[in-house]
Amino acid sequence: MPGKHQHFQEPEVGCCGKYFLFGFNIVFWVLGALFLAIGLWAWGEKGVLSNISALTDLGGLDPVWLFVVVGGVMSVLGFAGCIGALRENTFLLKFFSVFLGLIFFLELATGILAFVFKDWIRDQLNLFINNNVKAYRDDIDLQNLIDFAQEYWSCCGARGPNDWNLNIYFNCTDLNPSRERCGVPFSCCVRDPAEDVLNTQCGYDVRLKLVRGELEQQGFIHTKGCVGQFEKWLQDNLIVVAGVFVGIALLQIFGICLAQNLVSDIKAVKANWSKWNDDFENHWLTPTVSEVLSTVGPQQNSVIGAPGLAPPSRHAFFGLGGLYPEPTFKNW
Repeated sequence: MPGKHQHFQEPEVGCCGKYFLFGFNIVFWVLGALFLAIGLWAWGEKGVLSNISALTDLGGLDPVWLFVVVGGVMSVLGFAGCIGALRENTFLLKFFSVFLGLIFFLELATGILAFVFKDWIRDQLNLFINNNVKAYRDDIDLQNLIDFAQEYWSCCGARGPNDWNLNIYFNCTDLNPSRERCGVPFSCCVRDPAEDVLNTQCGYDVRLKLVRGELEQQGFIHTKGCVGQFEKWLQDNLIVVAGVFVGIALLQIFGICLAQNLVSDIKAVKANWSKWNDDFENHWLTPTVSEVLSTVGPQQNSVIGAPGLAPPSRHAFFGLGGLYPEPTFKNW
């Protein structure tokens, strides 16, 4: 409208998005470092750090791996996102976005494959649990993890109590000298609510007595396998589990969008500064033809217009005894 001037706002990096991304990632950085420190401390206590071959000697899963891997990934992502946002480093921000995007698509692909290949996943889970049953006494952390799972889901073994025949301490062969022969871990026992002290020997000779009919199977130990109980638990808590996964996915998408938006702001500011520098150089540092012709003498003027001769370079005007002194930026 006439009489009014339009004001154009120059591009700038949004402080809210920048510092929110910084705070968002510094929490992940600290948590990741904490998980990683716990994992390394646990390995140090078990002597793994002094004997790296112990990592491959264990037949089952070492739960410490979860702390080390999760802590390492969180630390790397937190560092890239935190420093990238604070220093406005586009390389670190792009690395953060790409790494987080890969994790998101891996999670999405895993969920789709698990839904499509249910039977194969069930068989792999059975195999995984049985492998860990074999290594039950080989690692204290694995032992505690199996005991927790069997107590939480009220189960015993992958498919049932007889899966403990795979363990050299619990199998029922006549050559087994272990006191735990034909037994199960205490976590398979049905707990008595009136029992104040945990009976860790409640599973001794249980399967042998069950074969002889001396005990009622249902009332003394859990007879259902952990795979079936886990599937039942997923069905009963499907909304909660789905909500957790959707929340994690949205958090990842939000982090990616925030980082990409910050990268776009940084690029816009850099482009604006580059354009401003070009305009400044063209306007203040390059003399126009009329300024040159009005300043040089007649003889020099004829030389400039002579055919086959190039006009004097820009350096002829600045610093070489030329006509225009080199401008300084002391007053800018």
